[in-house]
Formats: sequence, C-alpha cells, structure tokens
Amino acid sequence: MPRLDPERLLDDLDPEQREAVLVTSGPLVIHAGAGTGKTRVISRRAAYAIASGVVPADQVLVVTFTEKAAGEMVDRLRHLGLPGVTARTFHAHALRQLRHFWPSRHDGAPMPDLLDSKIPILARIARGLPGHYRFTPAKDLADEVEWAKSRRIAPRGYEPAAAAARREPPIPIDLFVRAFDGYERARVRSGRIDFDDLLTETIDLLVGDPEAAALVRARKRWFSVDEYQDTNPLQQRLLELWLGERRDLCVVGDEDQTIYTFAGASSSFLTSFESRWPDARAVSLVRNYRSSPQVLALANRLVAAEGRTKGLVTEREPGPPPVITRHASAADELDALAGWIRARVSDGVAPSEIAVLVRMNAQLEPIEDTLTRAGIAYQVRGQAFYERPEVRAALASLRRRGLSELGRALAAAIRERWAADIGYEPDADPGRSARGDEARERQASLETLLAIVDGVVRAEPAADAARLVDELEARAAHEHQGAPDGINLLTYHRAKGLEWDAVCLPSLEEGNLPIRQALDEDDALAEERRLLYVGITRARRYLALSWAERRESRGRESRRQPSRFLLDLRERPPRTVRTLPGPPPFVRTSRPGTDEDPLFAALREWRTARARAAAVPPYVIAHDATLAAIAEARPRSLSALRRVKGMGPARLERYGDEILDVTARILGE
Repeated sequence: MPRLDPERLLDDLDPEQREAVLVTSGPLVIHAGAGTGKTRVISRRAAYAIASGVVPADQVLVVTFTEKAAGEMVDRLRHLGLPGVTARTFHAHALRQLRHFWPSRHDGAPMPDLLDSKIPILARIARGLPGHYRFTPAKDLADEVEWAKSRRIAPRGYEPAAAAARREPPIPIDLFVRAFDGYERARVRSGRIDFDDLLTETIDLLVGDPEAAALVRARKRWFSVDEYQDTNPLQQRLLELWLGERRDLCVVGDEDQTIYTFAGASSSFLTSFESRWPDARAVSLVRNYRSSPQVLALANRLVAAEGRTKGLVTEREPGPPPVITRHASAADELDALAGWIRARVSDGVAPSEIAVLVRMNAQLEPIEDTLTRAGIAYQVRGQAFYERPEVRAALASLRRRGLSELGRALAAAIRERWAADIGYEPDADPGRSARGDEARERQASLETLLAIVDGVVRAEPAADAARLVDELEARAAHEHQGAPDGINLLTYHRAKGLEWDAVCLPSLEEGNLPIRQALDEDDALAEERRLLYVGITRARRYLALSWAERRESRGRESRRQPSRFLLDLRERPPRTVRTLPGPPPFVRTSRPGTDEDPLFAALREWRTARARAAAVPPYVIAHDATLAAIAEARPRSLSALRRVKGMGPARLERYGDEILDVTARILGE
C-alpha cells in the first residue's frame, strides 16, 4: 500500500475544514452545520492523523449514528487508501466486545441472543391492558422503555425519575410501570438482551473487569464520534469508558439538528463539551456546500429568531427565492403543490430530485391521492401510509360482514365499528388526547381514512362497504407500486441526512408544525423548530413552504393559523429603535409588568401613540394585561412574543416588530 501524502489530503478543504483536520491530538469539538461537509472532514482527519504518524490505522474508531453511515464511512476511508480503519455504531462495537468477553465471565456460556425489537413483547403486553389502553401502540411503549433504560432506570425507579424529568408516559404511570416490568420479565424469561442491555452490559464489563477494560483500550485509542448531538446517556458513559485516561477524542454535531430526544438523545453532551474539556479545541464549519444563498438565508433566520446566530454562508450560485404561500383551503394547497412540482420538472429538475416533507405519516395520503390524480409518479420513503398497522387493521375491519348501511349512515357505522375493533376515538381531540408520537400518528391515520370514507359517500350516496374497500385497496395498490424515479414523499425525521434539488414543506400551520401537544412546552417547541430547520436545509435550490386557512377535520372544515415559525422566516429590515418618550435604559429596580416597570410604561406610551394615529381606543391595540405579560416575558423575537398570552397571529403580524423595537430600546439592546 503506497504511503499517503498528508499534504494532498488538505488540498480541497476550506479554511475551517482544514483547521479541523489539522487537529489530530487532544479533545476537539466540531460544530458542523447542515451541508458543511462533516463526513469529508471526519474521513480526511482520520486519514491525515494516520498519514502523519499520529496513530496507526487499526487503533482508530469512527463512531457513526447508523449502520448505513458506518458503511459509507468505511467506503470513503477505503478510497483514501485506508482499508484498516474501523467505523461502527456504538451498538455494533459494544456487541463485538461483549461477545468476546461474555463466555469468560459466565462459565463458558455464549452471549444471549440479541432481541431485534421490543415491539413484539410490548404488543402482547399492550393487548392485556385494561379498557381502551389495550390499543396503545407498542412503539410508544418501546420509546418510553428506551428513554428509561438509556438512563439506567429500572421499572421500580421509573415513577420518581419521570416526575423529576416532567415526563408523561403514553399510558397512566401505574400501567406503564406494570408494562415496563412485564417487558423486562418476559425478556429475561426468553433468555435475550435488548440493544439497551447491550450497552449496559458492556459498561458493567468495563467498570467491573480492569483486565478487559485495559485490553479494549489497547485496541482503540483514537476516537471520532459523528452525530454527537444524538448521543444518549448510556452511549456517553460507554464512550468515556472506551476512552479511559486518553484524550484523543473528536465529536462532531449540530445542536440545531437534534430531533430524536423522544428516544433519549440529548444535545447537552455536545453543547457542554468545552466545559467538560476546558482545553478542548473548537472548530465551526460555516461554509454550506448544499444550499443556495436564498435557502440558507431562510434557515439562518429561523435560528436567529431564538436569539442565536448560525452564521452559515455559501458560495453556491444564487437561486430563486424560497416561496411562502397562503392558500384558502387544503384542496387549493394540494392543487398548488402539484402545480409547483410540474413547474420544477419544467425547469429541468428530475422528479427523483424533488421531495415533499410532512410532520406526520398520516399527512401523506392526501398528497398521494393528489399526485395520482395529477398523473405524477411518486415513491414513499420509509413506512408507507397503507402499510401502517392501524390502516391494515381498519381495512380488515371494513371487510368483515355486517355493514349493511349506505351513504352517511355507513360512515357513522364505520366509526362505531372502528371504535370497537381497533380503538378509534370518535370524540377525542386528535392533537391532545393521544399520548405518544405513535398514538397521535395512529389517530391521525384513522382520521385520514374516515375523511376518504366521507368523501366517497358524499360523492356516491349509495356507496356500500364493498365500494369503500375497493377504493381503499386501489389507493393502497397504487402506493405499493411506487416509482423509484418519482417524487419523494417522506417525513421530516426520515429526511435527516438526505438532500434534493427541490423541497416542498406543506401544511405549516399551528397544530401541524409545531404539532399541537408541543404548543405549551418550550422544549417540545424547540424540537419542532429544529424539525423545520432540518426540512429547510434539505433543499439545494428550490424551496416552497405553504399553509392553508381552512382544513377539514372530522368531517368539518375549520380555520387554521399559520405556524408561528413562518413569522420568524419573514425578511425584515434591520431593526431601528424609534425615539419614543420614556424612561432611560432599563434597570431592574421594579417588578416586571407593574406601573413602576420602565418597559411596561414604554409599552403603554407606544400603545397610546398607536391608538391616536389609528383613531381607535387604546384597548383595540392591546389590553393592559397583554402589555403587562409582554413586560414580564421580555421577548427578544417574534417567536417569543407569540407565546405571550393575548398576542394572537393578527396582532403579532400588525404590531410585532414595533413591540420588539420598544423592548429593545428599553432593555438597552
């Protein structure tokens, strides 16, 4: 094998990438924004360290988030002339260690079989839950078990831990503890361990067996961890044990792409790296090689609305400005979506380079129907709508004999049957009643099916159950056929790590994105914002965002409001602080929101001037209670102002920038 030339490995790197690659020893954190070439940096840095004699190739470990990413990293390193570098996930590397040491610690017995999934066991347990809880999706139970086990929380310790974390399980806490305990008992009886146990057992091995730990550390001593923002506490502890007293650790991540906290991930390990390693080097990759300046500016504004500056720049050629469109109805939005796709194809974009992203899987079916009617080929990435278990169960229930009604009476009978057969909740608020992501997806999927039923019986008053089965089976067959070179349909979560020339983000409304149950929780809202950031940064050149003023739900059309995040995406001129009468720059000497509060006083003076100019009473502009709430919250962005009670979308649109100007002047910003 010819020796690598270290300098040639630096030739095509930008200044920040080069800086990161040259740091081959000691702790290093790389903040890698979307599209900044982090995979190239990780592979080149490993190659440079090996070529310059810092570390032998067989002592390098590159940790990736998925098996697919590990395979791609191995290919990159092989093409650089380094076939001996190891790239694995946390679980894959732990598995090799545990298999090696298990027999010596267990009287020669082989390691137990690995449980591929928690869901089969938890599904059986769920069916034994009382009442309506027997329809709880096993995936929600599995996610909650994983959250607990990633923190080494046993069933008996779950309740106080959940209370401390203000975490609500998908079913009442006593039932969840029973289900969690039942899962652990069933797993032990079957003689298997799950993926969480795999990490726990490896941790226990390295803590309790110094000889094993020394051997493990002798084999790998130079570490690079990708997607570090998605690390959970078990993985972090295992990484610390692999490292031991060594210091050659590089972590790479982007806190704005943390979208898996429901499974235990925490970006705190990334954001606290420099405080845990005070002498660590930090490099930020700021040059985006994926998106046009226009797309990137939109993404930067979304981050800036939280009071942070992302600072990503691009040298790609300018592209068309992203479009944000309001539609009168959901049907109008879907028609416009089909038209936008046709326009992009006319521009020369290949259909396979166009993607439509949604928040929930259930939102795909209306899009599929629209594209089918428009003659536009598509492919569903990830789990298709008609492959979902509740959709298959609903179709099976519909095929069962006994539905003799026609038209609207048939639709009512189907609702009753699905309530009894598969746990449809006819009177539930689809956004708030279901606890757990999968439960909400499940309820939304059934609502989507019932919307199809309602549409058929409206168009065909004599439609019977057989007609509905035919319609749903035809749609399922069309979805199954797919088209490998068609438009991509998928969720935001599935889109992470992917990119396309053109991306459309429809249904950006309050209750959709941010999803309804996140509206009153700051951490959940922050994650919803990160989902939108991921969606925006998937686009290279064309980007379209849209929302509908009216959307049908449960057979009734209701008014919708645009997502609060759309307000943050507006391009606004640099803020200029007007010269307004009022007190000197703010000094916290009085209780916020009272008559003595300088900000509250300034807001009242602004309101008086605004009301006089508009010839309306001051309360039309804003009530005292609203101004007091603003003074209490001290918002720095439209997003923060939106959370203040009394600041509805119309008031925010009309007065938001002026209120922020007043706030900035008084707070001295």
